[in-house]
Amino acid sequence: MFGLSFQDIGIDLGTATVLVYVHGKGIVLREPSVVAINRENGQIFAVGEEARRMLGRTPGSIVALRPLRDGVIADYDSTEKMLRYFIEKACGRQGLLRPRVMVCIPTGVTSVEERAVRQAALQAGARQAYVIEEPLAAALGAGLDISEPSGSMVVDIGGGTTDIAVLSLGGIVCSTSIRVAGDKFDEAIVRYIRREHNLMIGERSAEELKIRIGTAHPASKGEERAMDVRGRDLVTGLPKTVKITAEEIYTAIQEPLQQIIGAVKEVLEKTPPELAADLVNKGIVMTGGGSLLHGMDMLISEETGLPVHVAEDPVSCVALGTGKALTMLDALGRDGGIKAIRRG
Repeated sequence: MFGLSFQDIGIDLGTATVLVYVHGKGIVLREPSVVAINRENGQIFAVGEEARRMLGRTPGSIVALRPLRDGVIADYDSTEKMLRYFIEKACGRQGLLRPRVMVCIPTGVTSVEERAVRQAALQAGARQAYVIEEPLAAALGAGLDISEPSGSMVVDIGGGTTDIAVLSLGGIVCSTSIRVAGDKFDEAIVRYIRREHNLMIGERSAEELKIRIGTAHPASKGEERAMDVRGRDLVTGLPKTVKITAEEIYTAIQEPLQQIIGAVKEVLEKTPPELAADLVNKGIVMTGGGSLLHGMDMLISEETGLPVHVAEDPVSCVALGTGKALTMLDALGRDGGIKAIRRG
């Protein structure tokens, strides 16, 4: 047994995407959190990118679903099967050498939701399962030094939740988590196009519109960008193509944008004065796929009056942070940032 070591795995269990970090290798896997299941026998038909391509396109015997909703487990069995698949794909079948696994959770989840994540990781084959709050992992992954007695603020906009926190001395001082993020932008775009153009489009088409021409700041609409989108005409029931402009996407996503701005301001209002003073110089660091929305950093900077920086690789920050946290278990565990459970 000499020379054998347990592998440490960090998992960003996102509503839209799962990223897996393996110690010493970096991020080895980045796939959509979608599972396709055979209704007749309950067997997994496909996981990840292969399953995502099936969303809305499966025959009656197969269902493609997202087992996580708004950052928490909505379908426990599917989540466990998906985790097992990703852990085995990332580090192979370990036999007796089970890995230690760190999984991120949104701030403010209930103890039941937190326990569901840990149990799913253990059932999927982890030797020890730890959970870490998302903003803490995002700050570590973005390279922020949160061990100092100085305030740092992180806004992590994922697929299901937006997590906002002010950190100092290795822990979270004040935070909030709202179930408004990338998925809500997509839903808002679907509703807008149905209302204004009598056209029904799928969430994948809405996501493509958001990525290619979406904008969060009015100044970014200057270059009039547009894109054709196809869907079903609600009047005739026939397929139809409509041209959508960046201005329309900006109008469509106003409600979720304002909810995120409101949550950022709420955390700033709760921040102790000394830490708030630190933020004037250090600003806000944005992570998560939602921070890549055109003009998002400009909007938050304008609304708060603080400088806003988008992390170098915002999508990978939480996964990198979960991996880094496994090497800092003593320090972070002492400060309450990490909770653990061992396989019995």
